[in-house]
Amino acid sequence: MASSIVSDLGIGSGLNITNIVKVLVESDTAAKTAQLARQSSYNTAYISGVGALRSALTAFTTAMGKLNDKAAPSFNAFAATSASDSVVKATAGNTAVAGSYAIEVKNLATSSKVASQAFSGGASESIPPGDLIIEQGGKTYKVTVGDDATLQTVRDQINKELGTSGFSANIITGEDGARLVLGSATTGAGSDISVSGITKLEIDGTKSMKTEGAGYITEAAKDAVVLIDGLEVKSASNTIQDAVSGISLELNGASVAGVATKVTVAANNDGLKTSVQAFVDAYNTLQKAVTALTKTSTDEDGNLVLGSLTNDPTTRSLLSDVRGVMSEMGGGDRLTTLSQLGINTQKDGTLEFNSTKFTSAMNDKKLGNEVQALFTGTNGIFERMNKAIEPYNATDGSLATRKANLDKVAKSLADQQAALDRRTESLTEALTKKYVALDTALGKMKAQADQITSIFEALNAQAKKS
Repeated sequence: MASSIVSDLGIGSGLNITNIVKVLVESDTAAKTAQLARQSSYNTAYISGVGALRSALTAFTTAMGKLNDKAAPSFNAFAATSASDSVVKATAGNTAVAGSYAIEVKNLATSSKVASQAFSGGASESIPPGDLIIEQGGKTYKVTVGDDATLQTVRDQINKELGTSGFSANIITGEDGARLVLGSATTGAGSDISVSGITKLEIDGTKSMKTEGAGYITEAAKDAVVLIDGLEVKSASNTIQDAVSGISLELNGASVAGVATKVTVAANNDGLKTSVQAFVDAYNTLQKAVTALTKTSTDEDGNLVLGSLTNDPTTRSLLSDVRGVMSEMGGGDRLTTLSQLGINTQKDGTLEFNSTKFTSAMNDKKLGNEVQALFTGTNGIFERMNKAIEPYNATDGSLATRKANLDKVAKSLADQQAALDRRTESLTEALTKKYVALDTALGKMKAQADQITSIFEALNAQAKKS
């Protein structure tokens, strides 16, 4: 650079070489420098805006996903409460009926747990090769036991090959030796495990280990038995669906003999209101984020300031599609629009939730059992909203494509800036060398002039003496 070649002021000329070179270089590169700075600023703002928009869309779809969780429905018209969740937990759906029920759990559904004969050699007991056949509920599973197998390797092989089918195996060692113990996640009568194919490991799961040497450990698998308002219900599972219309019962423990647990079903207006408010809040958060990215304002000097995505056609299209979903008619019998629930669009695009109108829709018009279908049903708001957003926010959607293109532009601008920096450095060095050479030449000329002047002065002095 110039500062490393020569001091600011030329020795021979007294000119400020550094300043002269700087002015000349800037006059050559100023237009390109300004252009790159302007383009980089715009491009960076676009990248930031697209990233913020994608984050807002992801947050919105995540919020809808939580409200649309099938395992924990958020728009049930009814709610069920149990006097003792440790005995029975109840969940009500839209087809439930308000009322109360007496639930007595006589016994839970159990799974089969069986043990082989005892092996005095422990876990390292040798097991002959062959096909081990495990049967349960009419299904057959085969485990091929190879040479040099032991009780322990058979256990490990069963867990590896049948673990995904709900089986688990272990070895329990007691006073009489080690036993291969098999269990299953499947419950209910008739799900007893039987093992055949290798004589030393044969088990009849319908017989007791205590009398047969191999068999079930405590008891055979059995169904759950429940009294609902005095009526007996049997179930192979500890989750009973629709024994009471619209209600799921999760059995957690046996009742004290003769003591029923009260399950109450009532309208879930407060829960529905909370869920609807959560949707409104999530939508408004998205709307405010888009507004912030697209709005125009003025700075303190009165200059117009544009948002990072102001006038962006992709964002306008997205906003139009999202708002279109909000104005579409649903497919319900009586509840077809959000306005019926007190939800209306305001001037700024956000939603207003009128709780008084919502309460009227629940209590007076009895629309509670249609709210779920409006939001989470087939072609409901959530499904249509996800379809509207997907083309934009998918990993290969238009916003991802836009981001990739903007990144390419950013790299191109960076490359151009690097090239300009190299040109600036090269031009600065070249001009500095020229001006240094000029200064050197001027210095020599000045020295020569000074020498000539000295000669004439000496001649004049000598002439005066003579």
